[in-house]
Formats: sequence, structure tokens, C-alpha cells
Amino acid sequence: MSSSLRIVLGDQLSRDLSALDGLDPARDVVLMAEVADEATYVPHHRQKIAFILSAMRHFAAELQAEGITVDYVKLDDPQNTGSFTGEVKRTAARHKPARIVATEPGEWRVLQAMRGWEGETGLSVDIREDTRFFASRRRFARWAADRRSYRMEFFYREMRRETGILLTPDGEPEGGQWNYDAENRKPLPKGYTLPKRQRFAPDATTREVLDLVARRFPDNFGDLEPFGWAVTRADALAALEDFLARSLPRFGDYQDAMKRQAPFLHHGLIAPYLNIGLLGPREVCAAAEAEYREGRAPLNAVEGFIRQILGWREYVRGLYWHRMPDYAESNALDAHRPLPWFYWSGETRMNCLSEVIGQTRQHAYSHHIQRLMVTGNFALLAGIDPKQVEEWYLAVYADAFEWVELPNTHGMALFADGGIMASKPYAASGAYIDRMSDFCGSCAYKVKEKSGPDACPFNYLYWAFLIRNEKALKGNPRLAMPYRTLAQWPAERLSAITREAESFLDSLDTS
Repeated sequence: MSSSLRIVLGDQLSRDLSALDGLDPARDVVLMAEVADEATYVPHHRQKIAFILSAMRHFAAELQAEGITVDYVKLDDPQNTGSFTGEVKRTAARHKPARIVATEPGEWRVLQAMRGWEGETGLSVDIREDTRFFASRRRFARWAADRRSYRMEFFYREMRRETGILLTPDGEPEGGQWNYDAENRKPLPKGYTLPKRQRFAPDATTREVLDLVARRFPDNFGDLEPFGWAVTRADALAALEDFLARSLPRFGDYQDAMKRQAPFLHHGLIAPYLNIGLLGPREVCAAAEAEYREGRAPLNAVEGFIRQILGWREYVRGLYWHRMPDYAESNALDAHRPLPWFYWSGETRMNCLSEVIGQTRQHAYSHHIQRLMVTGNFALLAGIDPKQVEEWYLAVYADAFEWVELPNTHGMALFADGGIMASKPYAASGAYIDRMSDFCGSCAYKVKEKSGPDACPFNYLYWAFLIRNEKALKGNPRLAMPYRTLAQWPAERLSAITREAESFLDSLDTS
């Protein structure tokens, strides 16, 4: 049998990776490379860089402990070319394999580079399907064929039927409903005690990486320490067990809640581990379902959690590959305002944004409602350029890779795809944030005031957004009520709202 050069990327840290299928430890070599192109194509949060590099080094050590030859290229290696293609060429020249074996990557731009490796090296390149997902790209394409819009709920139901997850013996959804989202929208009660979440102290390998990141990326966004992410499969499994035991039972009730100085609440904190391969979606969903079957967690919590993985995660990946590369270029609401500087600094009088961005700076993390209804909602209402918003989301979160970040931001948060993904823009005034959080009580602005210097900017920005986009959105049936309200207001009031919104937005620092 001819020797193979097996490629493992930084988000493919799974022993069951298809690129490793059939590996012969006596003949094959695994290439893992920390390359500058991946560390710098957006200005990543420093914890994100450290998390991925440390996890890569730990995974390489585990492969070596199995007797597998790993050619590992560190970021600070003087010979490092800085690109995947450069390192594949160098490694192929060193080891002279008969072929290259890879698993399809998670990002379009990396796939384009991978398709060029045969020409660069003169070797055949076997690009295998990423079998770690429930639905292959072809499976999603079959579902999406001939659809003008793609609603996650319908795809999710098909995935439930195909996998049997949370189904009764006769194939019906547990509890008689597919979706319990209506039960999962409670704010936290006053005085509610949140569980303490498990974090992981850096070991010597992680400490070495933290020092490297501190030297190489001193000006990148985000605090580097305290660093508490798991960087091995064993610790990722421990994090999963901690979530199942301490947080899953109340996850459903409070998954939309927000609280000052409480970034984690009952959320899973496992998306980074899923997205780099330390955990697999099948084992995570099976573990959550077992909690329901054994009576340790209620159905609304388990279904809501599984929907995020079997539903949303699979759906956004499928949509990304089905619509790329054109998907990233749409701008349905013609949004072109520059990203305000406070997205990087956190320095704003709007307390909700200051809190969420501050938590993001500390932990490279923010839960989905904060991303959608605070930072995303403001970007939508303000008409910020989708590409700038998407670069920010891709940069600041430890779990952000383009396949999952782009559809969630472009389609769900910004409605930039014109409704391919979401049935309406997720636009909201300050009342939503006040209802679901304690942010407004300590804000410099007054959430009950609709206009004037003390009014919550979300209030007039919401109506200005609807006015500005009336031509594009008025026909949306889910926006019929607010547009009926606008139709009753005199022109002078509409003009005043627009002027107030424009004056506020023009005052924001974008440098």
C-alpha cells in the first residue's frame, strides 16, 4: 500500500475524522500546521487563537501516543510558510507520499485552496466527506432543491424522523409536539441562583500557547486570561457532563434570558468543542436525550437543546454550502453604515451593548440571544454593512467558523439575504431587552422613553428601521401590525423619528 499524507485542520480534531480512516501508522504521516493565514484573516479574539492552537497541540500528542507519525508545524517555526498550501507542499517534499488525503473543510475559501493542492504538489488529493455531521451536504441539497426559502423547522423535523431522536416508538414526537420553543422564553426571576460552571486550568502546553499568543497578537481583541476552555477531548466530555448535570434541566426555561455579569447562565458552552471536533453532535444529542429518558431533565429543555444541534447547527451548515459563494454577497436591505467602534471597545452608554461586548471580551463567548437580540439587533436597526458585522462575529467568538457564523449573522441577525433563512427581520425595540434582562435598570438611557436625549436608542431606531425599509418589508405578513401602526402616524412624526435616529447614528465613532 502506498503511503499517504493525511491532513488534519484546526477544526477537525476528531479521531473518527474521515481523513484518518484507513490510516497506516507504519507508512502514513499526519500533517497539522498552525498557519498565519488562519490566525489573521480576521483579527480573532486572542482566547480563540489560544483555544484552537492548544487543542491542536494536545490532539497531535494524542495521535503520537498511538504511534502515529505527526508532522506538526508550529506558528513560530522559522520555516513556516504561513499558509495551508505552503505547508502541504513543504511536507509533501519532505515525506514524498503517494497521495494526499483530506476531509472537506468548513469554509469555502479553504476548499478552494484544497482543490489547488493537486496542481501545487503533483499528487492526487482525496477530499473526503465530513461524516461528523448528521446531514451530508448532498442530503441538505436534496431537501433544499426547488425551495425559494428554507425554514429550519421543516428540515429539523426531517432530521428527527431520520435519526429517531426524541421520537416515540410509533414515530411521533415526544410529548406530541415537535417544538417547545414557546415554553422557553422566561426571564430569570429576581434572586435566582445560577449554577457554577466548570472551567479548566491551563496546563503546560496551554501556558506555552498563551505566551505565544500574547507575543504574536498583543493588539487583538479580547482578554487572554483567565483562560478556562477545555482543550482535550477528555475535558470537553467533562464539560458536557457538567452541563447535563447542572444546567440542562433549566436550560429550556431560561435560554432566552440575559443577566449582567452572568455570561453563561444555563447554556451548554460546548459549541467551541463541537466546532473543532472535540465532541461529536451524535454523542451530544444522545447524551441529552438520555437525560430526558431517565427523568433527569424536562422535555422542553432537552428538545430546545437538541434543536440547536440537530436543527440549527446542521441547517446553517447545509445552507452555507448550498448557497455559497453568492450568499455572502447579498445585501437585501442596502445596509452600508460602518461598524461603530464600540463593537471593539465596549465603550457605549447603552448598557446592554456594553455588558454583552464586555462579556465577549472576557470570555470569547456570548449566548445566542445576546448575539441575535443585542449586538445583532443593533446592527440590523442601524443598517450596518453586513460584511463588517460578519467579520466582527467571526473574529470575536471562540466557536465562530464561517460555515456557522455567516448564515446566522447574514440571514438571521441582519436579514441581508432578504428572507431566504428567516421569515422576518429579528428587529426589536428596547422593550424586548428590558423584558428578558436586567440590563436596562442600570442604563444611562430610559427604556420607557420613546424619544428625546434620554430615550433608549433602540426605541426610535426600531421605528426608523421600519420607515427606512418600508418598500422592502411592508409586504411581509409578520410585520403587518407595526406597519399598520406606522400608517396611522402623521408625516411630521415619521420625519422626527428618522431625524433622531440619523442624528444618533451619525454621532457614533467608527474609527
